[in-house]
Amino acid sequence: MWLTFGSVVLLVIIDQLTKWWASTVLQAAGTLPFLPGILQLTYIVNDGAAFSIFAGKQKMLIIFTALALTVILVLLVLKKYPNNFVRWGLTLILGGGIGNLIDRVLNGIVVDFFEVIYMEYAIYNMADCFIVTGCCCLAVGILFEERIAAWKAKKPNKG
Repeated sequence: MWLTFGSVVLLVIIDQLTKWWASTVLQAAGTLPFLPGILQLTYIVNDGAAFSIFAGKQKMLIIFTALALTVILVLLVLKKYPNNFVRWGLTLILGGGIGNLIDRVLNGIVVDFFEVIYMEYAIYNMADCFIVTGCCCLAVGILFEERIAAWKAKKPNKG
């Protein structure tokens, strides 16, 4: 349990430090190259959710996010997850969600800075990366739950 919650704290710290960097350094620079032809760093603020949906609806986003994060926290505390893929998915979503919730509550906006340049896509931040990766882990853990359980059952006990 300590590893899970320590990971959440670390994810929030990484998210908040990168947003602080974007606000102090990147905002003044405008745009910086990161991965040529693929990704650049561009400071932007977003008062909505992904792709600016629900822009200007901060109270609704804060309430919805807080409720969703509370459910995830309860699942983690009660250990109501079938496997580690789901646990780590929930951990990543919790860390990223808290990071963005901090911004919404304190500033009314979320700082974004990763910009995909080879296609039209939303500008995003580390918390968003954690949330998307967490959703992928969650999907793998749920879709392959039976296979994961069968693999764990066959695995020799190191005890």
